[in-house]
Amino acid sequence: MTAPQDGQLARIPSGRFRQLGPVNWVLAKLGARTVRAPEMHLFTTLGYRQSLFWAWLLYGGRVLRGRLARIDTELVILRVAHLRSCEYELQHHRRMARGAGLDPQTQATIFAWPDTPETDGPRKVLSARQQALLKATDELIKDRSITADTWQQLATHLNRPRLIEFCMLATHYDGLAATITALEIPLDNPR
Repeated sequence: MTAPQDGQLARIPSGRFRQLGPVNWVLAKLGARTVRAPEMHLFTTLGYRQSLFWAWLLYGGRVLRGRLARIDTELVILRVAHLRSCEYELQHHRRMARGAGLDPQTQATIFAWPDTPETDGPRKVLSARQQALLKATDELIKDRSITADTWQQLATHLNRPRLIEFCMLATHYDGLAATITALEIPLDNPR
């Protein structure tokens, strides 16, 4: 599951003012400015479905800026994007994760989880809370469920509303990764 390579066309070309309408066109321009890119391809593609795009923006914004700690949110998003090989999500959220407090060493540990050798000290890098989030994310994304043991571990760190939010956050970014991949949305800042 990867985005198109440089020079490869997306399945749906980026919408312009005529396809997006004035509101979505402005939102796409603001999004591009926020990520410091000439274009935010996710917005110029999803913006074709005008009112659905608005609903998605509201929902996505709510799970992104919910009640989970920002560092937890970014940890979950990075793990989902890694599991789904979604470079588009990774490109945006690596920077956001650094801003939330996940340094490059911690991010590397998140991507290597659980295969990081004990001698490298993953348990020193990751808190018990972060390990519970990673384990639950892996199970939810890979198996579409969470075992009773993992749920219990996670419940020692999150209350009931945040447990619900965790599930919605992880599955939202899983679905978004699938959409990005299926539509072959190009990177905003190709290397």
